[in-house]
Amino acid sequence: MEIVFDAVSCNESFARVAVAAFITHLNPTLEELADIKTAVSEAVTNAIIHGYENLSGYTKHGEMRPAYSIIHPGKVRLHCILENDTLSIEVSDQGKGIEDVARAMEPLFTTKPELERSGMGFAFMEAFMDELEVESIPGKGTRVHMWKKMRCGDWIGKED
Repeated sequence: MEIVFDAVSCNESFARVAVAAFITHLNPTLEELADIKTAVSEAVTNAIIHGYENLSGYTKHGEMRPAYSIIHPGKVRLHCILENDTLSIEVSDQGKGIEDVARAMEPLFTTKPELERSGMGFAFMEAFMDELEVESIPGKGTRVHMWKKMRCGDWIGKED
């Protein structure tokens, strides 16, 4: 499955639901579903807020940002593949990129403290998924690739 959508805050929930629908036929546990949806939400949020710096829809000390139609939002690409019993999710943008990926992945590190960001996005992705890989080129964009073994899909790839 591949979906490309505008980098606006209202599409975070769209991305979560799209991935949930993609894996529904596997009959995932509620815990698996919640873990995957949380990781996807964090990756998409990072692309919107940090990749494109589109702060529309996010508050700064209680102030609403301008309507997203005022700001050119950029695009986020969500790509999911199920290979045997492993779910592969890739979230990418063509935004500003990350200068120091290792530092950005440190828990509590944030470049947007004024938005009350926790700096836990990558930590959540690492905690809820089995593997995480982040590639970024400053000025070109970022690709977040996550994998999760689906324990409920032991029947995949087996024929009667």
